[in-house]
Amino acid sequence: MSPRRRVVTGATTTSAPRRRRTVAPRVDAVQAARVTRVFDRLDAMHPNADTELHYRSPFELLVATILSAQCTDARVNQVTPGLFALYPDARALAVPEPEQLEPIVQPTGFFRMKSRALSGMARAIVEHHGGEVPASMDALVDLPGVGRKTANVVLGHAMGVPGLPVDRHVLRVANRIGLVHSDDPEVVEASLAAMLPPARWTRASDTLILHGRRICKPKPLCDRCQLRPDCAYYLALGAKAAPRKRVVRR
Repeated sequence: MSPRRRVVTGATTTSAPRRRRTVAPRVDAVQAARVTRVFDRLDAMHPNADTELHYRSPFELLVATILSAQCTDARVNQVTPGLFALYPDARALAVPEPEQLEPIVQPTGFFRMKSRALSGMARAIVEHHGGEVPASMDALVDLPGVGRKTANVVLGHAMGVPGLPVDRHVLRVANRIGLVHSDDPEVVEASLAAMLPPARWTRASDTLILHGRRICKPKPLCDRCQLRPDCAYYLALGAKAAPRKRVVRR
């Protein structure tokens, strides 16, 4: 565990606040069996699930994931080749000012914020990590522009470290199925991680994301879904649609 940072202001020294610790609920045998069925079916429905961002190194995936906020992976994949041709690693990306990056990343949206994040991230990696992307959650989330979702993407896909990224698709699908009951990404991450062995974390996230993009959309395509027997949303729909029995009084 990394040491707590000390914040020094003038002659006063204070401790930085600890990150909130999220405790996941326990999973009983019945829930565990259901979870296994759900994710086995997701694996079958979305074989070879993986991130759709293109990358050749942890650095490239980190950059691409930062750019993917509020943007499609396809659009990010159009932008990153030109960006990496100019700035192939953290040391190169640390040189330009954010304003120089803005025209390149503009097609991904929120380009000023993303340019500042990329510049700050690259400079922090050079200054604190010798130019190499760190391989721990604590070190990654200390980088500018990097939250738990981005860190988990990089850890799980580029570094072989178990990670369970939670994006809007994971939030929607996991809640709709009834696996979780929270809109807090950290709570959902902890809950799903407690249900599965670490070796399944990254793939579980990938299948939930693809399921949310292809089938369990904001307006779900339930007729195409193999999760219906275990889906709380679908079962509730069936209960509402079932005709009420008439009571005949004599």
